[in-house]
Amino acid sequence: MTLADDLERERAALTMIHGQPFNAEAPPEALETDITPTELHYVRSNFPVPNHDGRLEIGGAVEHPFTLSLDDVKAMRSIERVVTLECAGNGRLAMRPLPAGEPWGDYAVSTASWKGALLHEVIERAKPLDTGVEVLFAGVDHGSYILDPVLKDIDASDLSFERSLTLVHAADPAAEILIAYEMNGEPLNPDHGAPVRLIVPHWYGVASVKWLSRIDVLTQPFIGEFETGHYMYQWADRPPERVTVMRPRARITVPRLGTTIDGGAKHLVRGKAWSGTGPVTNVDISLTGESEWLPAHLETREGPYQWQNWWFEWEPTEPGRKSLRARATDAAGNVQPQVPIWNRLGYGNNAIEVIYVDVR
Repeated sequence: MTLADDLERERAALTMIHGQPFNAEAPPEALETDITPTELHYVRSNFPVPNHDGRLEIGGAVEHPFTLSLDDVKAMRSIERVVTLECAGNGRLAMRPLPAGEPWGDYAVSTASWKGALLHEVIERAKPLDTGVEVLFAGVDHGSYILDPVLKDIDASDLSFERSLTLVHAADPAAEILIAYEMNGEPLNPDHGAPVRLIVPHWYGVASVKWLSRIDVLTQPFIGEFETGHYMYQWADRPPERVTVMRPRARITVPRLGTTIDGGAKHLVRGKAWSGTGPVTNVDISLTGESEWLPAHLETREGPYQWQNWWFEWEPTEPGRKSLRARATDAAGNVQPQVPIWNRLGYGNNAIEVIYVDVR
């Protein structure tokens, strides 16, 4: 079986957004489980799936540059963490006017178990110089790209995917950033960054560079298309900001949009909630337009980086169409807004979800 055959089989259950490079949402049922099966996990790529020889080079402003093979990475101390990843463009279709970019609906979010070596231990081994300020992560994926007008001087004829983190963040043991080589107990597949990728908990998925090939300590802040061009909040009335941590969000998974349910019977409204500045501390439910907010039962997170389950018992009595809204609040006091916060490239939409059901 060829790589193309393998990819086609693994992608069959997803909702394709773009064919080449392949981008796809998870199906709605994927949000009903604590761990998203690999074949149901959303996929986001900026370039086609590349070939990777398995080598990871560490250099830049360090005392001891070195190269790791995949076997070297696997031989290091490893940990396994369950992490929720969300595409920064998730929910873009709900913004008005519609921004440019992939037309993501609401299912570019998933949760998987990732195993790998700890980034901070690799950085410690390299011994960054005192002049280091950021760490640049480069994938082997590359290709032509339509530049954001902010970075007109960059050659986009053959651009590589590169992102950075501050050295303080990257070297922090408490951040538990992974150089991952397993997903849900199996080796990474090509769509998810094989053979090694970065996993940055709490941040939108753009930070978790796939097909990782280089780690360089920088003495100046990085300027690049995927750092200071795209993946920036470009507002109409204030300075631009980098896309970083996930915003709080609650999703309704049951019942689904447009479902018909029986009146006079008890129903469980269920869903998931997550935040990069979490944990989520409250999920509230509204049962009609402009009605009061009622507290849902929120379950404790199983781990520090994954979504939480919540539920609300509801017994509708009158027939007709009913609206349901879910709103999350996190430990930092961040609350979902009523409407999407528009920005030119359509990132970070965490507006309160509204669905309807018909009661008979």
